This record gives sequence, structure tokens and C-alpha cells, in this order.
Amino acid sequence: MRNQDVATPRITEMLREWGDGRHEAFEELMPHVYTELHRQAARFLRRERQNHSLQTTGLVHEAYLRLLDQKDIAWENRSHFFAIAAQAMRRILVDHAKHRGREKRGGANEHLPLDEALLKAQETDIDLIALDEALSRLAEIDPQQTRIVELRYFCGLTLDEAAEATGISRATAAREWDAAKAWLYREMTR
Repeated sequence: MRNQDVATPRITEMLREWGDGRHEAFEELMPHVYTELHRQAARFLRRERQNHSLQTTGLVHEAYLRLLDQKDIAWENRSHFFAIAAQAMRRILVDHAKHRGREKRGGANEHLPLDEALLKAQETDIDLIALDEALSRLAEIDPQQTRIVELRYFCGLTLDEAAEATGISRATAAREWDAAKAWLYREMTR
């Protein structure tokens, strides 16, 4: 995984201590993961409209509060932590979009293959509510495909990194990614 250093084993240890109920471990953990959380938040916000009222640091702090409330998670490793953090940021942005009263679906929808749509999302305002709803439906059908999408799209992991984080082969991850993209494309272009 990218940016791993000698502190990675200690990060996993701190996560496990936190999961075992030692709350101080979370406070020890945050300085080690803050930069990556900030990078994730910046990636999320690049996909939002340009005048978004949430800023990168605010999104990190909101995610921090949600992560702090996590109970009974058996933290596997650093990748697992960042996947959960990405889910928290996704929820924050979706909640924010719903709160703003933005139309769920509207405007001129451009029909693009999902790869192009995901890339274009970095440049424009993606309908995060529609994507979230489609991912929720996909999770009911295939949780593993949903996790691959979350790791690739929301965490920014490569296919190899997503395969490692989910404990599957690269070939299986590639098949799951392709199937998820096709399913999401069909759902979001209805």
C-alpha cells in the first residue's frame, strides 16, 4: 500500500487497542493518520461542486467525530481504518447534500461510461445522493463489489491495493470492479 512506513505496524496495533476499548489509543493514532485522512477529504471535495460549504479540514474533523463514535469494530489494519474513514466521509457528504435540499436527480444528465463518469466527477459536481443510493442497492446484492467501489473510488486505492485490503486476488478484484461499474452505470443512467 502507498505511503506505508515503519509506523504501519504500530498503527495496526493502536487500532486494535482502540477496538479493544483503550480510548487513548485513538488519540495516539490520529497524528499518524491525519495526513492521509486530509488527503482523502481533499479527494472527496474535488468531486463536489466548487462552492461547497464544507472545507477539507472540516470534513476531516467531522469524520474524526464519527470515527470516535465507532464501537465494536475489530480493526484489521490500516487499510480497514481508511476504508471506514472513507465511508464516514461519504456519509457526511451525502447527509450534507440531503440537508441542502438538493434535488436527488435533475439537470442535464450526461451519459458516460462509469470510468469516464468517475474521472469527470473529479472535475464536476457528481450527484452524490444518486451514487450513494445506487451503492446501497449494490450492497444488498453484492457487498464485496460495494467494498471494491468504495476502496477504489472513495479511498483512491489502486486495484492491487483494493485486492489486498479485501483479501482477494487482483484478478477477482478486477472482475468485481468491472461488474460493479457496469451495474452502477446501468442503475445511475435509468
